[in-house]
Amino acid sequence: MAPKLSKSEKKVNYDQKLCQLLDEYTQVLVAVADNVGSNQLQSIRKGLRGDSVVLMGKNTMMKRSIRMHSEKTGNKAILNLIPLLVGNVGLIFTKGDLKEVSEEVAKYKVGAPARVGLVAPIDVVVPPGNTGLDPSQTSFFQVLNIPTKINKGTVEIITPVELIKKGEKVGSSEAALLSKLGIRPFSYGLVVLSVYDNGSVFSPEVLDLTEDDLIEKFALGVSMVTSLSLAIAYPTLAAAPHMFINAYKNVLAVAVATDYSFPQADKVKEYLADPSKFAVAAAPAAAADSGAAPAAAAKEEEKKDEPAEESDDDMGFSLFD
Repeated sequence: MAPKLSKSEKKVNYDQKLCQLLDEYTQVLVAVADNVGSNQLQSIRKGLRGDSVVLMGKNTMMKRSIRMHSEKTGNKAILNLIPLLVGNVGLIFTKGDLKEVSEEVAKYKVGAPARVGLVAPIDVVVPPGNTGLDPSQTSFFQVLNIPTKINKGTVEIITPVELIKKGEKVGSSEAALLSKLGIRPFSYGLVVLSVYDNGSVFSPEVLDLTEDDLIEKFALGVSMVTSLSLAIAYPTLAAAPHMFINAYKNVLAVAVATDYSFPQADKVKEYLADPSKFAVAAAPAAAADSGAAPAAAAKEEEKKDEPAEESDDDMGFSLFD
């Protein structure tokens, strides 16, 4: 049997393990572990085994080890982890895809009863229906102002009732009633609060962004840059096309109002002098647009009417047999 380690030896071993993980991994998920039991945590470790390691510990020990390791290695980036170590948190070191690891962690949630004094993480609503309780149990419902009726010798809840609101503490009456009804309203597991990646720290919501979301945000940024550039008349690559078009419009307006002209303005002046020419020029384009859709529909109909070509397999033999 191995000798029992002293507290100082345990601290040294923990420090060595944390420093080794900091050297080996560049991606860390910081997760809160409130109301997570040891068996549940063991299941999470098994599920992440292979490319991820879950490390729990006291915040003061983790902060101390990170500071000392930063001083030894000169890696100042890991100091960004220290402000994240607040509350009952643990570190998930991983080499895998951050989004996939975060989703895997979220799978391991366990239902839990409403205990007295616990702060409700969600709203708790008692659904209507037969409770299976005998009429002598109506006192619980009366205390909580839950409308009930007696149906076939049992208590039946008439309407859904919001028993506990998010952020409120669970009272003894609420806990007793939920226990009698067999309702386990809460579920607990590791919840990722922050993501550390090569010195950068960001919210886990960033992992849910798709390429379409990034394109949309980029387009919005370009639009804002363009608007600002046009407002202060400062040329940028995003605003340059609009500036050229606006300049062309201004010069064209001057040419139309005066005798001054240039090649691009001659066509416009010609249309203004004789609008029928513009109607003639625009007619083919309009006809092409209006005729494109029926032509495409007719082509589809022709394809449907054509008999299907027989393949080698349909004729019972193959050219390569």
